[in-house]
Amino acid sequence: MNITTPDPAANMIEPRTGKKESRKLKELIELNDELENYFRNTIIPQLFVDADLILRKFTPPAMKQFNLAGCHIGRPMEELIDNIRYSTIIENISEVIKSGEIFEKEIQTTDLRWFQMNIIPYLIKRGNRTNGVIITFVDITDRMKVLRDLEKLNASHETFIYSVSHDLKAPLANIEGLVQHLNQVSGKLLENCAADNTEQRTVAAMLDKSVKSMRGIIEELAEIAKIEGNYKETVETVHFESILRQVEMTIKDNIIESKASIRYAVEEPSIEFSRKNLRSILYNLLSNAIKYKSPDRTPEIQIRTVKENGFVQVSVKDNGLGISEDKKDLIFTPFTRFEKDKEGTGIGLYLVKKIIENAGGEIIVHSTVGEGSEFIVYLKPKVTEVF
Repeated sequence: MNITTPDPAANMIEPRTGKKESRKLKELIELNDELENYFRNTIIPQLFVDADLILRKFTPPAMKQFNLAGCHIGRPMEELIDNIRYSTIIENISEVIKSGEIFEKEIQTTDLRWFQMNIIPYLIKRGNRTNGVIITFVDITDRMKVLRDLEKLNASHETFIYSVSHDLKAPLANIEGLVQHLNQVSGKLLENCAADNTEQRTVAAMLDKSVKSMRGIIEELAEIAKIEGNYKETVETVHFESILRQVEMTIKDNIIESKASIRYAVEEPSIEFSRKNLRSILYNLLSNAIKYKSPDRTPEIQIRTVKENGFVQVSVKDNGLGISEDKKDLIFTPFTRFEKDKEGTGIGLYLVKKIIENAGGEIIVHSTVGEGSEFIVYLKPKVTEVF
């Protein structure tokens, strides 16, 4: 009788493997419990759809929002379109499974509620393939209502500004006519008699100045309405030196009077942008550099253009009065003026900031009181549309 003696080592392998498998199984159960706990307690409607477009799981908020029940588990998503109340969800899921890319969209369901819908691919590490998707729905109905209210408010605001600027033009024209008539009468009186009408001419000059100031305000109000309404300007190739020469001609008297020195360093010669808007930006920055000059020195202004990280950077640097730290943000608010003895409406820099931000750019300012300021504008070149 042959007796085979058992191998002790062989007997030890099975128990070890059993413990290892038991530990893994326990970990999987714990992980599953954690996921189930998450599904039960999340406040976001979520759907879990496999690669065959079968609904495998959903969270309780989805049950409430989309009238889903346990009987819907295992059914094709095509049968549940009426529950989701969004007609192209099947096409969106299929595209995510095919591309492996996240799909995001603001959608409105048939019950007139708005959601931020995200369809996220569920990837299997082994083989790096998509085995389904996770769909989340974040209710943004209240946010959309606020946005609509803001749009209505902006529309009313624009209408008001247009109405005011339009309605003021007629009486302003009448005042201009009266000022011209007064000047003509003053001239005739001066011809017919030797009486000194200096006071009358002074009053007429003051009236003329006030009328011009009022017309400037009206034009700027109309400009605000256009810019705040994202008024679309024609985009073209604009050369900086050409625009700068035009601006110089416009403020030539101020340059001569102040004896300002202006230097250019145009490293980036042109930009695809609105000619009118670029001229407005440079006009305001350059005229301000002269207007707020130091009384102790001749204005020196340096203008530089350069390309940087996809933006065209325009810098206007001066040696003027400078701006204190607590006023740097306030200078971009409308109708703000810190130097009351300087002419202006306090709208210029506000318009500049609006133009730049509407075009996807940014403006920043570095300044030291008594030394000067530097305004740095980052402009995003526009793409010329072809029709």
